[in-house]
Amino acid sequence: MPQDPTERRVVVTGPPRRARHSSGYYRPRTEIDEQTTLGHTYVRSLMRIQLRTGLVVFAVLALLIGPLPLVFAAAPDARRLEWAVLGFGLYPPLVLLARWYVRRAERNERDFVRLVEDR
Repeated sequence: MPQDPTERRVVVTGPPRRARHSSGYYRPRTEIDEQTTLGHTYVRSLMRIQLRTGLVVFAVLALLIGPLPLVFAAAPDARRLEWAVLGFGLYPPLVLLARWYVRRAERNERDFVRLVEDR
């Protein structure tokens, strides 16, 4: 029984595959990496809360700066008041608002990472 050299069996080996945890345990990070519906929901929730934070900052900024032209139009001869309000009265609230936004955005991202990393 001579064997034909073209019908020779070939053994293919590779690294062992990782077994999935079948104990009901799941990691949100794998859900995000695999782009499942749940992972998409996690990312959308982060984006939604970041958008909400940005809209709050925009609303406060609009309420802070929006009425200034009306205030300046009501007192046309108070040029020094305009410069004082613009130069000294406006920047501290803007800096505080920017600082609040950055801290809030970082906290949102930290909470998201803590959720995803299971910490």
